Amino acid sequence: MSIHLSTLLKYYKREDIQKAILKSSKDREIAVSYGLKGFGKRPDILKYPRDILEFVKRGTTSFHCSEELWNKPLQLNPGLKKEELNILRKGWDLVLDIDCPFLEYSKFAADLLVQALRYHGVTSISVKFSGNHGFHIAVPFKTFPEKIHKIPTKDWFPEGPRKIALYLQEMIRPFLAKKILKIDSLKEILKKSGKKRDEIIKNNQFDPFAVLDIDTVLISSRHLYRMPYCFNEKSGLISIPIDPNDIIIFDKKDAVPDKVKPNLKFLEHKDIKKNEAKKLLIQAFDFKIKEEKQKIKLNKEYETPKAAIPTESFPPCIQTILKGLEDGKKRSVFTLINFLTCCGWSHDEVEDFLKKWNKKHKEPLREGYFLGQLRYHKTHNKKILPPNCQNKSYYQDMHICTPDNLCKKIKNPVNYAIIKQKFLYRNKNKSTTPQQ
Repeated sequence: MSIHLSTLLKYYKREDIQKAILKSSKDREIAVSYGLKGFGKRPDILKYPRDILEFVKRGTTSFHCSEELWNKPLQLNPGLKKEELNILRKGWDLVLDIDCPFLEYSKFAADLLVQALRYHGVTSISVKFSGNHGFHIAVPFKTFPEKIHKIPTKDWFPEGPRKIALYLQEMIRPFLAKKILKIDSLKEILKKSGKKRDEIIKNNQFDPFAVLDIDTVLISSRHLYRMPYCFNEKSGLISIPIDPNDIIIFDKKDAVPDKVKPNLKFLEHKDIKKNEAKKLLIQAFDFKIKEEKQKIKLNKEYETPKAAIPTESFPPCIQTILKGLEDGKKRSVFTLINFLTCCGWSHDEVEDFLKKWNKKHKEPLREGYFLGQLRYHKTHNKKILPPNCQNKSYYQDMHICTPDNLCKKIKNPVNYAIIKQKFLYRNKNKSTTPQQ
């Protein structure tokens, strides 16, 4: 939805709102959103309360900040190597992003995550309504130990929060399924979500994460989240902190701009018990999980081609992605990077390709986002397949799965590209071979 400038000015000119937003920006990289027009330049910072109103006068609709804490945020740039980022990084806060079109399901997940954190002895917990359908559950960096596996914890980004998110997700899975099934039958869940039965039933049990997502794959360096007390452009509501004990009884009416009072803080770094999240971090690192993204590596069937496979050999789903998207852009970045590198493209070629592709979106991604993902991929120097075709959340749910006859014979988009390229190459050779 479009939020009128007068509404934005009326809200953001409030001194109490300005002070609350400014306080949340300390040591963080800031990016401003211009609604459907995309984001402003990065990196940026907020110095004074009046900066907020000045940004809004120039078209800003909301403010976003980094999970990472930086010594000098303005020195950040997309070309920095991992070692250089580690030098600038002071630490990182754990921010778990719950995304689901059904608020009641999101409430259950958020409440269970809070319980899981408390089970591990963590008491410094912040909760924030995203402003639409989800919640952010956060734990400040100072609660974590200084080192884990002899490496400074501050340098375990994004691996650290990813491991914690995956660990907690598996921990709450059966309890979340039970809670959702208590209010909705499988038939009702299927009707609500528009999914098929085999999409939500895994190993003969309802999988709650077929209809709800806790962001894991998208956690990356310089990843941003919506700052507390800022507008959500899709709903016109405010992303407000709430009491961790009040998640289930939360009402969206409390997020109406005129009703918002910045009484609660999000990620307060005072009066924190140091090392109280040590147990959580250690158990998350020790936890073994079979995640497709992490476990699937190239085998003989997926030997990297010697020459880059051209776009004409790409499968229908990738072709649709290449036209530009409204939703699913971040998931597509993950898919494209792994797909293109497995198809023989160099990291420089992928970077140039992503920059051009990003301009096709009505609302482009922040360039630093996909460059950060690419840098992470390059640093680890591993060929990892994109999600398999059966991974509904990456293809069917994004409405880009339009299979042709060849799709029926393959399990992964890379298979398609390799087979089709061989077919086209063979036919080209036949047409150029002199007839006897």
